[in-house]
Amino acid sequence: MARIAGVDIPKQKRGVIALTYIFGIGNSRAQKILEAAKVDESTKVSDWTDEEIGKIREAVGQFTIEGELRSEVQLSIKRLMDIGCYRGIRHRSSLPLRGQRTKNNSRTRKGKRKTVANKKKATK
Repeated sequence: MARIAGVDIPKQKRGVIALTYIFGIGNSRAQKILEAAKVDESTKVSDWTDEEIGKIREAVGQFTIEGELRSEVQLSIKRLMDIGCYRGIRHRSSLPLRGQRTKNNSRTRKGKRKTVANKKKATK
């Protein structure tokens, strides 16, 4: 396996797909990286030469990725929570924060259902 930015990328996959295994690199950014390194997108990682891997590492190094990006995202979320804005409050109470409805869905964010006991109607 080739190791780029501290991540083992799979050898049997094409270059564009393999680079997306790195946190912070998606499809379009992977294409730009390979274009900058002058490596063919369809070439499998196992066929890359050491020189090409070096160029790719250099191109990847220009972006904020992996641990640095994760900590940046966490700091942004913490900032939202500290200033107490709407998005920060939604983060704090682990509810959806992009305008989704929560009456029926959002189970992934809210977790397992907690049943609330029914109040019986008082008889007259």
